[in-house]
Amino acid sequence: MQTDNGLRGIRVAITGGTSGLGLALVRQLTSQGARVAFVARTAANVERVADETGAHGIVGDVGKKDDIYPIAMQVTSSLGGLDILVNNASCLGPVPLALLADTDCEDLEAALAVNLVGAFRLTKALFGALAASAREGRAGLVINISSDAAVSAYPGWGAYGASKAALSHLTAIWDEETKTDGIRLFALDPGDMDTPLHALAVPDADSSTLKRPELAAAEILEKMLNALRTRARPGVETNP
Repeated sequence: MQTDNGLRGIRVAITGGTSGLGLALVRQLTSQGARVAFVARTAANVERVADETGAHGIVGDVGKKDDIYPIAMQVTSSLGGLDILVNNASCLGPVPLALLADTDCEDLEAALAVNLVGAFRLTKALFGALAASAREGRAGLVINISSDAAVSAYPGWGAYGASKAALSHLTAIWDEETKTDGIRLFALDPGDMDTPLHALAVPDADSSTLKRPELAAAEILEKMLNALRTRARPGVETNP
């Protein structure tokens, strides 16, 4: 991706930031001069990525209610506020994938807890910081990572697909509700990527047919920049 200083100094929080798309986003955003805080569950991985990138690492699980406010407080204290939130952390539900009739209720609940409720709770906890960013003319942007499984009925992907479909619709409703606050919310499908999550879901997939997380991250950064440019030109509406 071409260097663009439009992201320099922008304060970004990313969940699921130690592997796959999340890690690629942390790396590219920090290289572009953004101030980044990322969240993941494993302390050793958080420390490793923080040391590598200079981003602020936060150990936490967005699928756990009690972790949300500590995560939000660490995000805003480490960055001095927040301009962009990327809800990227995802849970497949049952592993290996299972038909809905064979899916345990607990596995469905786990997918919903991370992919839908966790994203909702963290966005809500950070809403004030995002609204302040919007008032200051900085950003106030939420990007929720969705999937084509949210719109296509793939057998075996029921828990994951249902949770991502709910996330996409929640995003659309929230975007309508926050126009007066200046906050924008987008659900983005990065495509099928060569990530640990995809390998868990489809162990025998040919990785050469999958998108590299680095490419998907670069595409998302371009959408961020487009949203920031649109904000800088009042009255212009552009689909990022």
